[in-house]
Amino acid sequence: MLSLFLAEGFEEIEALTTLDILRRLGLEVTTVSITGKRLIHGAHNIPIMADSLFRRSVIEQSEGLILPGGMPGAKNLMIYEGLRKMLITHNKRGKLIAAICAAPMIIGRLGILEGRRATCYPGFESHLTGAKIVEDYVVEDNNIITAKGPAAAVDFAFTIAARFVNKDAIMKVKNDMLMHITEERD
Repeated sequence: MLSLFLAEGFEEIEALTTLDILRRLGLEVTTVSITGKRLIHGAHNIPIMADSLFRRSVIEQSEGLILPGGMPGAKNLMIYEGLRKMLITHNKRGKLIAAICAAPMIIGRLGILEGRRATCYPGFESHLTGAKIVEDYVVEDNNIITAKGPAAAVDFAFTIAARFVNKDAIMKVKNDMLMHITEERD
């Protein structure tokens, strides 16, 4: 199971694209609200009903924690103590942590990016304490995946998926989504 965290003001493209692609690939992904209520509004005022509320005992079983960006969503995730503790624990266990856009600042401020390659939305680099800043759209460094922003959401999702499903499954979903057409145009 993977856990995708939602706070008021999350970036809808980053959260929903990631959720959609991972579920298309058959992965169990639970959206988790840190607000105390299941209905959450994104940065563009799109309401989303989270699957569950934050429960430490359930999240500890998760194979990966996913943090969408957006403002003030990323800032709201960062101030939630239960999530910060889970991120530290997951990192110590070598489990996947994936953060996109402004959300890498959360793991940067926790010291999780120390000595690692990472990327983020332009202007948030100062929050990536000790990281080696990379300009790529998506960056993997051991158990950490970071991505730049909304335009990187599809690549971010498939990079996460590659940790859990085989290449053939990914290619099938990409073909079903007609991604081969856009890749041919590049």
